[in-house]
Amino acid sequence: MNTLFKALSHPVRRRIIEMLRKGPMASGDIAAAFDMSWPTITGHLNALKEAHLVSPERDGQTIRYRLEISAVEEALAFLMDLAGAGQTVEAAPTAPNLTETPK
Repeated sequence: MNTLFKALSHPVRRRIIEMLRKGPMASGDIAAAFDMSWPTITGHLNALKEAHLVSPERDGQTIRYRLEISAVEEALAFLMDLAGAGQTVEAAPTAPNLTETPK
């Protein structure tokens, strides 16, 4: 889980994930969207791969990356659990009204 959140902490990696939401992309097409060196993009893709957020698949000479939504769902489930989403909040006991005169 730490690897996953570390991968999501970088804005370039989040942008790559956003791009892959539309469908698989060749590594060259991903790299062309950024003004960075090829080794830098490869490093970002490797970080996403290590976090199981993307998976590579070879298509001849090209490597295409596909978003692995199961890792995203796992992170989302963790955050929702942390926030207590889906749990009902118990009502606090009502304090007696101290301004009323007892009968």
